[in-house]
Amino acid sequence: MDNLGELERDVMDVLWSQNEGLTAAALRDLLADRGLALTTVHTVLTRLEKKGYVVRDRALRPHVYSSSSSKEEHVSDLLSEVLDQAGDRRAVLARFLGTVSLSDTAFLRGVLDSRLRRTEVG
Repeated sequence: MDNLGELERDVMDVLWSQNEGLTAAALRDLLADRGLALTTVHTVLTRLEKKGYVVRDRALRPHVYSSSSSKEEHVSDLLSEVLDQAGDRRAVLARFLGTVSLSDTAFLRGVLDSRLRRTEVG
């Protein structure tokens, strides 16, 4: 999975926060504190589209851009990639679980129990 640069992350954070797609100009306006030129926004969107993070609706003028997946899906993919690189997945998972809060542990237990129940039924 391609790493995102700082500006790419900022663009993705804006796209992930929207319920609908945005034009490059609207995205530039939402990132006004960065003082970006419209051409810069277009360049970043083109790169993100090539990396598979962004989809462009070419039927509309100006084009409308949206994220190809949710932020949660993206982070989940990153976690999977990191686990794939681990020499000992179980050791990494055990270490990670040792760092999460009790409320997150309870949540994870519920998700795992539900998954086990579905597996037993199927």
